[in-house]
Amino acid sequence: MPVTFPRAAKCDIKALAAQAGVARTGFYPKKNRDGSPRPGPYQHLAEEFERRLAELRETGVIPDPRAAQIERLKEQVAGLKGRLAACDAQIGGLTDFRERALSQIAAQRMEIERLRDVLAAPSNVRALPNSSGASAPYGSCS
Repeated sequence: MPVTFPRAAKCDIKALAAQAGVARTGFYPKKNRDGSPRPGPYQHLAEEFERRLAELRETGVIPDPRAAQIERLKEQVAGLKGRLAACDAQIGGLTDFRERALSQIAAQRMEIERLRDVLAAPSNVRALPNSSGASAPYGSCS
C-alpha cells in the first residue's frame, strides 16, 4: 500500500518518519563502538523509499505535492512573464503611435495656422468665391 503524505508535507524521509511515528535516525546507518558501520533498524525501508521515489521521478511523476505545486507555479509564472512581455511590447508600439500621431497633429495645426496667416495678410492670394449656383464653372469640360 503506497504511503500518502498530507498536502503540506514534503515527500522525504523526515515526513516518512513522522507518518510512521518512528525516530528519523532509525532510517540511517549507525556506527558500532569500534567504528564499523551497521545498518539502522529502518534503513532498508529508507532505501526502498528512495528507490521508489527515483523510479517515480524517472517516469515523470512528481510524488511530492509541494514540488508539484512549485512546478505548476513556475509554469504559471513563465506564462505570465510571456504575457507581460507581450503587453509591454504592445504598450511600446502604442506609445510610438501616439507620439507620431501627436507630432502629425501638431504639424497639421502649424500648417493650418500658416495658411490662415497667408490668407489674412494682404497679398495677391484671394479666397475663392462660394458658388451657390448649380451651373458648372466657366471652362468646364462637361
